[in-house]
Amino acid sequence: MTELTAIVLAAGQGTRMKSSRAKVLHELCGCPMIDFPVRAALAAGAREVVVVVGRDRDEVTAHLVRTFGASVRTAIQAEQRGTGDAVRAALPSVPDDATAALVLCGDTPLVPAAALAELAAERARGDRRLALLTFEVADPTGYGRILRGASGEVRAVREHRDASAAERAIRECNAGMYCARLDFLRAAVGALGTDNAQRELYLTDIVAAADGDAASLCADATSLTGVNDRVQLAAVEAELHRRIADGWRRAGVTVRESARIDASVALEPDATIEHGVVLRGSTRVGRGARIDVGAVLVDTDVAEGALVKPYSVCTRARIGPRAEIGPFAHLRPDSDIGPEAHIGNFVETKKTRLGRGAKANHLAYLGDGEVGEGANVGAGTIFCNYDGFSKHPTIIGARAFIGSDSQLVAPVTVGEGAYVATGTTVTKDVPPDALAIARAPQENKLGYGPRLRARLSARAKAAKEAGARAPAPVVPATGATEPGKRD
Repeated sequence: MTELTAIVLAAGQGTRMKSSRAKVLHELCGCPMIDFPVRAALAAGAREVVVVVGRDRDEVTAHLVRTFGASVRTAIQAEQRGTGDAVRAALPSVPDDATAALVLCGDTPLVPAAALAELAAERARGDRRLALLTFEVADPTGYGRILRGASGEVRAVREHRDASAAERAIRECNAGMYCARLDFLRAAVGALGTDNAQRELYLTDIVAAADGDAASLCADATSLTGVNDRVQLAAVEAELHRRIADGWRRAGVTVRESARIDASVALEPDATIEHGVVLRGSTRVGRGARIDVGAVLVDTDVAEGALVKPYSVCTRARIGPRAEIGPFAHLRPDSDIGPEAHIGNFVETKKTRLGRGAKANHLAYLGDGEVGEGANVGAGTIFCNYDGFSKHPTIIGARAFIGSDSQLVAPVTVGEGAYVATGTTVTKDVPPDALAIARAPQENKLGYGPRLRARLSARAKAAKEAGARAPAPVVPATGATEPGKRD
């Protein structure tokens, strides 16, 4: 049985990205670029992956360890002397029992695992020395050209800078992805020289070294697109978003055209993702749930049948079955909205749990709280949870009613079935079934309106007249003359 290892070349400088960060760590659909070729190689059957690192090697290595663990190791290309040199740096890290190696680039996030698996199978068929991916484009400028012999066999790859006029007219190009028998790869890379325009070790020279024993597999050019700058980064991400959306559509999810879904998001059948929605991180949307226009969800779990209304923002939150959120709601981390609960427009929650059927429908802030089953929180209510040094909890019992424009100064508990009257500032616990009222008594002074208006009008008139009589401010002399005049 062939033991397949993958080598991913990711040591390039990436200068055209104009970034302080390594190119392969730039994100696409929520994942660093390097993750895509590594995952594709593993899915294609590679037992492990050796990633060749150079610039920002510590950051790239740390990310790979966190993400892939022992299935990925790194090799250092200390000086960038070409793709052949990069493979040479990787070979000592390839396990001794490996018999074949996939070689691909860390900046080609669109390459599908199926194409790599087919490439490996093509090489294994007849135990060929080498197999390579090719593609055809109308304008091959900049790409290495595939040179074939009289019988159609692949004989060599000629880089654009080194190609003759006739060779530059060839439209079949090299994708830079290979599967090689490992004994051949070690020998061919060891024999590479720098007799070329860039004085580098070209990995493409191993094709000529195969001496006609090289199979080729023509692939879709889009899938082999590399990323060299942020224009290409944006184009590749758009294609990834399209693929992700189409994949979920085939799985029974309605995804509108302008939705953006990260690769790590999970959706269940009959969910609906509307226009302009952004789903990031570990977000999960349950069966039959609807995420309406413009909502942004990050690491949020949405249970079946829930509704997130337009332009709500949810981060590290949990939304229970058939709950309703928004529009324009903000669920901050550790918000837990229970089954059939409602969070309405311009309501913000943080580290707060709402029980089944509880409601806060308008203009409220609920922080560090617990709202019991069936409780109602009126418009303008504030949980005063922070004293400038520490956060404190607010507990509202089941079926309690909190009147509009109330302030609950934590730590405080409102018991089950209790009422808090509109406009109350609650500073001590409210017993179950009690009514809490904290207001200044209202006094009505009959006939006082005209007198008050007259007083205020006279005051305003006096202020205006005093301003008119005030002398003009003195401007200090500067020695300057007016334009057009002489001293």
